[in-house]
Amino acid sequence: MAAEELTLQSHIQHHLTNAKMCSTENGFAFNKACSEAGFWTWHIDTLAWSIGLGILFLMIFRSAAKKAHTGIPGKFQCFIEMIVEFVSDNVRDTFHGKSKLIAPLALTIFVWVFLMNLMDLIPVDFLPAFAGYVGETAFGVDSHDVYMKIVPTTDINMTAALALGVFLLMIGYGIRMKGIVGFIKELTLHPFNSSNTVVQIILIPFNLLLETIALVAKPFSLALRLFGNLYAGELIFILIGAVGLMQLPLHFVWAVFHILVIVLQAFVFMMLTIVYLSMASSESH
Repeated sequence: MAAEELTLQSHIQHHLTNAKMCSTENGFAFNKACSEAGFWTWHIDTLAWSIGLGILFLMIFRSAAKKAHTGIPGKFQCFIEMIVEFVSDNVRDTFHGKSKLIAPLALTIFVWVFLMNLMDLIPVDFLPAFAGYVGETAFGVDSHDVYMKIVPTTDINMTAALALGVFLLMIGYGIRMKGIVGFIKELTLHPFNSSNTVVQIILIPFNLLLETIALVAKPFSLALRLFGNLYAGELIFILIGAVGLMQLPLHFVWAVFHILVIVLQAFVFMMLTIVYLSMASSESH
């Protein structure tokens, strides 16, 4: 019984471990050699898949733009136009400022996050097993020491990086619309204010604390919501994969349900980004 539990545990742990690269005294090292490398460890599978899917997104939409014409559009062009119009309508209804950046940013976030989430539908053992085979045959590495997580959004580093980008845009838009002085006033004179100057000065630390927490909580919620939902979905796929042949009907049922999660989480991340940037660019608090 203990051996079975250990096997299942190691199976799950293997699938939840990223391929790592780090720098050591002897040069670059990978995976287990990076266990004590500290902060400066690169998750090369997350980087490779996220960059590759980003390039795929650019190629698809560039191809659609080059083939666009004024006549009757084909199915591919109609599909791309539906996505663009869907995102454009949401931006128009949600973002109340004026910016040429928001619509392209929202489109990029929605499609890119969707593509990264979509990788969760690929059978969990397929690409990791292939990577293990390549590592063993081409490089002489034990297949159990070769790791590959193909869903970038199940890596907290990826979702945190996306949320950090949104956070920096929030700060930038806030300063751009209100100025540095206005941005500082927003952090220090709200939500509590008083006509009495002395009382207002006393309230500044409390306002700064509350507004800072509210500001920082936004990217935190973005990162953790996307990571938590996709990580949980991936974990369920891994557990289903450990069942054996019975995994096929279970995998299908969960995949059908998970499609909703994949689309919904991409949509939620896009919408919250638009809402946060709209709030940041609003001249009123």
